Amino acid sequence: MSDIIFGNKTFQDLTKDIYNNASEKKTQIQTLIKEMNKMITSIDDVVLLAPIIKEYLEVSVKNDEHLVKLASVLQRIFSKSKSADDDGSFLSEKEKEELMITLKDTVNDLQTESDRLEEIKTKSIGS
Repeated sequence: MSDIIFGNKTFQDLTKDIYNNASEKKTQIQTLIKEMNKMITSIDDVVLLAPIIKEYLEVSVKNDEHLVKLASVLQRIFSKSKSADDDGSFLSEKEKEELMITLKDTVNDLQTESDRLEEIKTKSIGS
């Protein structure tokens, strides 16, 4: 699947990015936890820092989920384009509906996550 998806990115590039992002985030989160662990001197510190660590983990998981969804959609499109019906249609109407629902869900998830992070940021600044 060496078709260009956008810019100079191919599907293979996207899957490589997904893998690399997951590996890098794992290392970054481990480093962050080690650094924050040094800051913990009381139970109050744990109460303050634990939610921050939780947020980093949740954001990381959500980002990876969205990349995997995108890869899944692209993979379906590529496989359909290789075996297109005689009418030249890549996707059936049902598949188009499913893709639109998935895309809308993903957009809603991203907006919800963005709103939640903005709220956390606002609370952190106000503290």
